[in-house]
Amino acid sequence: MALKCGIVGLPNVGKSTLFNCLSNAKAQSANFPFCTIEPNVGVITVPDERINKLAELVIPDKIQPTTIEIVDIAGLVKGASKGEGLGNKFLANIRETDAIIHVLRCFEDENITHVDETINPVRDKETIDIELQLKDLETIESRVKKVEKLAQTGKDRDAKVEFVLLKKIIEILEQGKSARELELDKEETVLMKSFQLLTAKPILYACNVDEASIQGGNDYVEAVREAVKNEQAEVMVISAQAEAEIAELEDIEERQEFLEDLGITVSGVNKLIQKAYDLLELETYFTAGKIEVRAWTYKKGTKAPQAAGVIHTDFEKGFIRAEVIKYDDFVSLGSETAVKEAGKMAVEGKEYVVQDGDIMHFRFNV
Repeated sequence: MALKCGIVGLPNVGKSTLFNCLSNAKAQSANFPFCTIEPNVGVITVPDERINKLAELVIPDKIQPTTIEIVDIAGLVKGASKGEGLGNKFLANIRETDAIIHVLRCFEDENITHVDETINPVRDKETIDIELQLKDLETIESRVKKVEKLAQTGKDRDAKVEFVLLKKIIEILEQGKSARELELDKEETVLMKSFQLLTAKPILYACNVDEASIQGGNDYVEAVREAVKNEQAEVMVISAQAEAEIAELEDIEERQEFLEDLGITVSGVNKLIQKAYDLLELETYFTAGKIEVRAWTYKKGTKAPQAAGVIHTDFEKGFIRAEVIKYDDFVSLGSETAVKEAGKMAVEGKEYVVQDGDIMHFRFNV
């Protein structure tokens, strides 16, 4: 499933350091602007204890977790919407992603320069917001010209609905807000997706803090929370430097000791990957057999035939039924055979909406 999260932010906020922790692909990390020019793409394994538990019970020859793509995008500067710096490349790269992780610098360090000299994550957020909003405004105003005449005749209902939504978007963008802040009905939501607006993409704000602020955050983080409270967005705290140090430790016990010293049980990177997965509205189902225990990614709300198609298009075309076991039932009873004997395996048809954690076996004929 080719859904991607883009990591964005101003230069020198810790984007590439964080990307290095997320991926085996090593983005260059240095103390000067535009270190990242071409977007680095990393295929990231999604941590999920459920696949390990299933493997313990099934003892397969192979374990295959699910993955997502993370893209490290070049740092942006003021004027990007007009092509300043690497603006055009930056905006084009964002448009190709499905969700955004916006890294904000929330720590002091005189050895790491800031493009605006002082530390102010809310100002940094607004710098990028403005550029994305200006680009979206340009996109929407161009679209308005195409549908306005059709909408005004009153004969084309679709054009009228679109025109009304376009005017709403223009109004909110001119207020210095993002398109994702609009409350939309189902029809408008579908339309909004077709516009591919930069400020309509789901977003996670990753506040990059020093090690001392990992547990409780700091004043910078609280300022960010206040600034985004009306957005449909989440804020998380992570220390890119601490995560880089953790990534250098090969021994699992040493990593765990490091986490305990920081006062946390799960690394920020693992949390970030899971939040990125959620941001993309993705869920996981499993197939479990002696040859392989595997996690498969699908979009929330997907029905059984389309979920089968994730494995192979033939599975979807010739779908007959799905045999479904709930994860908790499999774990508590210990095997597929025990689940069947207990009458806990369900047989589902084409209208079944797959649930996160389902263990599935598809019957098909082509």
